[in-house]
Amino acid sequence: MTEQPTEPQAYGVRIEAQPGHAEIRLGGVALPAGQVTGYTLSHSVADALPTLLLRTRHPDGAVWEGLARVAVGVEKTPEELVAGWLAEVDPVLLDQAALNRADYGGGPGATARAMLATLIDWAQGRGA
Repeated sequence: MTEQPTEPQAYGVRIEAQPGHAEIRLGGVALPAGQVTGYTLSHSVADALPTLLLRTRHPDGAVWEGLARVAVGVEKTPEELVAGWLAEVDPVLLDQAALNRADYGGGPGATARAMLATLIDWAQGRGA
């Protein structure tokens, strides 16, 4: 059995970025040009190290060496993100929430408007 460290290993990270281009080095080694399509660097004051998320163009066979926690992911299109989120919506809860809205009005499309307003609220973290 291989022992796992309780904390991920940290790597030295250097990012030189300008609009349309970024050179990213992990542990002093530059990542191949064009392989990274985007990155997110986040840090919570409570955490010891920041987290670096790299989105790649070629997810298969990518080898990463890398001082940040590094995660490698495949970028999703906005359509894929929305479709995935909508697939998780409980239709019974959506139906109930839409019909119980204080702003539910009558007329053509009233239920659809209420459902769309409810989904917008949920997407923005309000309700459900």
